[in-house]
Formats: sequence, C-alpha cells, structure tokens
Amino acid sequence: MTRMEWFNEPRNWSTTDGTLTMAVEPGTDFWRVTGNGVITDNGHIYGQVVQGDCTITATFSASLTGRFDQAGVALRIDADNWIKTGVELIEAGPQASAVVTRGFSDWSITPIGSFSRMSIKAERRGDVVLVHYGVDGTPEVFLRKAYFPPGVPALVGFTGAAPEGPGFTATFHEMALTEPGDG
Repeated sequence: MTRMEWFNEPRNWSTTDGTLTMAVEPGTDFWRVTGNGVITDNGHIYGQVVQGDCTITATFSASLTGRFDQAGVALRIDADNWIKTGVELIEAGPQASAVVTRGFSDWSITPIGSFSRMSIKAERRGDVVLVHYGVDGTPEVFLRKAYFPPGVPALVGFTGAAPEGPGFTATFHEMALTEPGDG
C-alpha cells in the first residue's frame, strides 16, 4: 500500500507500523439525495486508485459517539458512483452498514451490538462488490452484493465520517488491499 493518497484529508492522522489512525472531523459524510435532498461528499478516504478487481479488508476500532458516526472501507469512482461499508452508529446502536450510490444513495444496516474491533471486507469482481463483516473476528458474515461499474478506476481505501457528532477517532489495526496477481 505504497501509493496511498487522501480524499478529503483530515487535519490529524498518522500511520505507524502499518496502523492508520484518523481523527474523523465533524460535519463530514458521503450521501447523495435520497430522503432529504442532501448531497455530501466530504468524508475522509485514505486509499489508492485501483484499475479493476481488488479486495480490501480492514480491522478497526472506533470511538463512535455521534449519530451516524461511521468507519470502514470505501470504493469511489466519482461523486455519483461509490460504496462505503463498515460500522455506523444510529439510535439503536452500532450497525453493520453499507451505502451504495449510483446517482442516488441507498442504505442497508444490520444490528451488531457492542464491539471492540470490527472487520470488513469488500471484494470487487467484474460488475459486483461483495461485502462481508465480522465483529471481534474475521469478516465472514455476508452483508451485501451490489452492482459497481466494471473496468473503471476507483479510489479504494479506509474511510470515516461524522455527519452530526463532534467527530471521533478511528484506528485501522489491520489493513490490506490486494489486486489479482499480488503475491
């Protein structure tokens, strides 16, 4: 992961011994139109551009406190075409979450309860992204299968956003981004 770059770089972040820590800033999110007409494209992504198929995995902890605080992984072609998935805090508590956007955002969640570390895996294969998650373990639970435009470069990386709360810290303890042919 030597070609990493920021999309909406937070003011405070660090990488040490393969661990990424980001101070997720308040007022950040990724969302497009659905339900309230809002378009927000200022969440943080630390990633690299991938030309096609890939797998991204992350195991992370996050001090979620504000409604809709979120951390995980993202695949972003442009402001109209992206996927973010991981954990999101709503009134009912932490949820495994996936938002798929193709002009308009759609959102799916499932309750996970409290966790120390969350694991997420997103596999881009042709025209599909398969998402799996794990709570305090490996990402083995299937969450989502979504269309994603094939053959188009995408920024693939680790993400965080805090649309309503004061911000929080997310620490990505284990991170991997692989493409076919990586050894």
